Amino acid sequence: MSRGAISIGLSAAIVSVEGERPCALVVAHDGDEDALPFGPFDPGSQRTLEQGLRKWVGEQTHFDLGYTEQLYTFGDHGRRAPAGAGGGADGRVVSIGYLALTRQDEDAAAAAARDTRWRGWYHYFPWEDWRDAKPRMIEGVILPRLKSFVKAANDAKAAELRRDRVRLCFGTDGVAWDEEKVLERYELLYEAGLVQEFARDNGGRAEETLGAAMMFDHRRILATAIARLRAKMKYRPVVFELMAPSFTLLELQRTVESLLGRRLHKQNFRRLVGEQGLVEGTGKFAASARGRPAELFRFRREVLRERPAPGLRLGVRR
Repeated sequence: MSRGAISIGLSAAIVSVEGERPCALVVAHDGDEDALPFGPFDPGSQRTLEQGLRKWVGEQTHFDLGYTEQLYTFGDHGRRAPAGAGGGADGRVVSIGYLALTRQDEDAAAAAARDTRWRGWYHYFPWEDWRDAKPRMIEGVILPRLKSFVKAANDAKAAELRRDRVRLCFGTDGVAWDEEKVLERYELLYEAGLVQEFARDNGGRAEETLGAAMMFDHRRILATAIARLRAKMKYRPVVFELMAPSFTLLELQRTVESLLGRRLHKQNFRRLVGEQGLVEGTGKFAASARGRPAELFRFRREVLRERPAPGLRLGVRR
């Protein structure tokens, strides 16, 4: 790749849920950081971007993608070229990120190649999981460090802008926590030097190393994918792409909670699901070692024709 030339890379955030653990499929490197499945786009042999993505994912993970959607184009200066791009340090790499959803079952586990694994996404973003309680690292580490970041601003105006970002991203000063601001939070922590990628990209030292780092800007791509999924599941029934063909309402609730990173009120959740006509009973019951067996439900696909935005309109917190 000549000086100033641009190559196109393709990256996939493949998401599944294992029990109550939302996961991303990553390419693991011994002694190095995890990466999302990625590779170059070859316009000479690949008719579409998605065709190129499916080819690379298949080669790297032995995994056939199901539901996919394009996320964003990542083109910041300094991105390194994906393997096989043939580029040097002078070239510019533009990566097109995709979100893919799949059910976590034996077939999905078997599909992973030897050097890939399902890794819980809170391994990379531990401050995003509020299901048990507000993560201690927010009050103990993140907010004190961000307070120093605000004070270190060049002038009062810049300090106020940083203070506003902290308030909106981490819900301080009476602002509610917004689970959709995953990317904004990661970018704020990056700029404040609180993640390893900052030190790696800038040749310095990170004040903290919060969460596990990923190769290149793949943690930023994964943050974008999580934010997209958390937002989209509220107006489209994408969560059912992650569910078994039949499931209990508790299993559905626990899956939704795992993705959002927060608990929901049980009765309100069931009322909302029922009112929105998203599921229907199968007439069968799940086996139970104790207590009354729970009824099994399935996604009611007719809802896609009945209204334009059939998602989980969640609004009530526990």
